[in-house]
Amino acid sequence: MIDHSLVKPELTGEQVVAGLELAKRYRIASVSVRPTDIDLAVRTLQGSPVKAGSVSGFPHGSQNTATKLYETRDLLRRGAREIDMVIAISSLLSREFQHVQTELLQMSELCHKEGALLKVILENTYLTDELKIIACRCCERAEVDFVRTSTGFAPGGCTIDDVKLMRKHVPEEVGVKAAGGLRTVDQVLEVCRAGCTRVGTTATAAILDEWKARLAPVTPNSPAQA
Repeated sequence: MIDHSLVKPELTGEQVVAGLELAKRYRIASVSVRPTDIDLAVRTLQGSPVKAGSVSGFPHGSQNTATKLYETRDLLRRGAREIDMVIAISSLLSREFQHVQTELLQMSELCHKEGALLKVILENTYLTDELKIIACRCCERAEVDFVRTSTGFAPGGCTIDDVKLMRKHVPEEVGVKAAGGLRTVDQVLEVCRAGCTRVGTTATAAILDEWKARLAPVTPNSPAQA
């Protein structure tokens, strides 16, 4: 369920490689890297089950549609299999819903044509509940693969209420990705219970090591298993 995030601007090449190798060891769902690192990610993850992913319109969604499409097309050509795109936040706040819908439709068509997943970041901290619901409906119409709570670069991150709201207003076939401030097993379990199906985090090793430690005492012959 985990997408390991490697999108901080201050990461060095060595740190990106270390993060990619960590993802391979833990056999997580995917790694999301900066667009400049997608070639490195594809090479490093080759032969592993971990998908190489990147971001489009990141982190504010303020690029025009043509720019987002060009960036995404280039990432897909280079081997990205998952795209986390920031919705047009300012357009959503301005209630320019037709622009939001058209952009999502074009992005979804592009990604699916290349066999890639599209995850749309709503950046909920800036939105009213009404706008979150409208954004979810636009995502449903565009047949995106996931709606995501936040980038991790805004003043607020993931909340349980947001996960529940998003799960309620997208169909079952659309996943909910929780991201922004998730660093412990208990936090991950809480958002999973609320309905999320993917988790974006930089604390992958800490979360999975803690999970393994919790499972360690349970063996096939132990009383707990019986």
